Formats: sequence, structure tokens, C-alpha cells
Amino acid sequence: MKTLGLIGGIGPESTIEYYRMLVARYRERANGEYPPVIINSINLNLIVKWMTEGEVGKVADYCSKELEKLVAAGADVGAVCSNTPHIVFDQIKQRSKIPLVSIVEAAAQHAQSLGLKTVGLFGTRFTMEAPFYPDVFGKRGIKVAIPTYDEREFIHLKYMGELLNNNFFPETRAKVLSIVDDMRTREGVEAIILGGTELPLLLRSDTHEGTILMDTARIHVDALVDRLLD
Repeated sequence: MKTLGLIGGIGPESTIEYYRMLVARYRERANGEYPPVIINSINLNLIVKWMTEGEVGKVADYCSKELEKLVAAGADVGAVCSNTPHIVFDQIKQRSKIPLVSIVEAAAQHAQSLGLKTVGLFGTRFTMEAPFYPDVFGKRGIKVAIPTYDEREFIHLKYMGELLNNNFFPETRAKVLSIVDDMRTREGVEAIILGGTELPLLLRSDTHEGTILMDTARIHVDALVDRLLD
């Protein structure tokens, strides 16, 4: 039986949701058995500080070091329970002694399975403005559109100031959904990648007015369970 090691805490609320989903999904597929999971909850403030300062090398070093703790604890497969640190996923993967399952690759595979051609991307500013989602999706022939500058600023500020602090307000949800509407009209998006694992906790829906809302945490969990049961 493989043991899963998770880098969590970025943020804590979505890590809790990851654990809930992992247990439920694993039990569904393994006749009621429970998954062996080790969680290393790391310092969110450090990640945000380094990302804001553009010190992505420090993020890679920190996550790699914390991943080593999971390996030492007996993890056979690893993952990072957050989208933003996937900016340095390739660096972390190169240093890892165990296979890692990427949330971005899992999301791209899921989007391809749905036959999607154009998707929008919501998340932190770091995620929305970085190339890692467009690069991975582009290899599968899927275009990734991002919100306008003002829309990105709104989403980022609400993400950092509210969602990461476990505050999910109806007015924020309404505004985020209005941006979904605008992107559908402006960019022709068929789906929105919820590229921040707290966003599904805010929106709590799989679709909006016919636009698919892709819960990357749930998609990641399914990929992780696949790997554990492989």
C-alpha cells in the first residue's frame, strides 16, 4: 500500500478539504479502506512573501526541503496542495526522490478529456500571470485566457485578504461569477480553471450559466487516488 505525502498549509482551509476529499474518494474506490496520508503543513506567509518579492528560487528550495521530510517519514508519492507553488514544480520534481503528481497536469488532462479548447484561469496574481498553466495546457491544444488587469487585481486581493483567511462572502462570490460571465462573452471560454484551491470553497458549484468551473483540488485528488491505487 502506497503512502501519500502532501505539502499543505498553503492555505490551511483547502488542505483540510483535500484531506476530506482524499479519504472519501479513496474509500469509494477501495472498498471502504482508508488512504495512508502524511501532511506537512508549511508556512504560508513565507511562500507569499517570496512570491511577492519574486524570490521563486527560495520557494523551490523551501518546498524541496519540506518534501524531504515527507520522504523521510515514508511517503512513496508526493504532491503540493496548492496551485501557486507549481510555478516551481519542475525544480521541485527534479530534486524529489519520489514521484510527484502535478495539479496542473491533472487539470490539463481533465480539460482535454472534456474536449475543451478555450478556458479561463482564476487564482492568485502569481498563478494568473505565470506561464505554467498556458504552457501545460497549450501542449494539449487548449488556450488559456486570463482576466483583465482590474479583474486579476480583484481576484488576487480577495483571495489573499479573504479566502486564505477562511472568509467566503456572498458579494465576493457574485463579483467573481460576474467575471466568469464577462470572460465567456469576451474570450469565449468554455470553462474556468479554479487555479486556487480556495476558489471552489467560495463558489461551491461545478457550473455557472453553462460555463464549467473546474475544481483543480478535486481533479488533483482523483489523480492522486489513481496513483495510490495503481
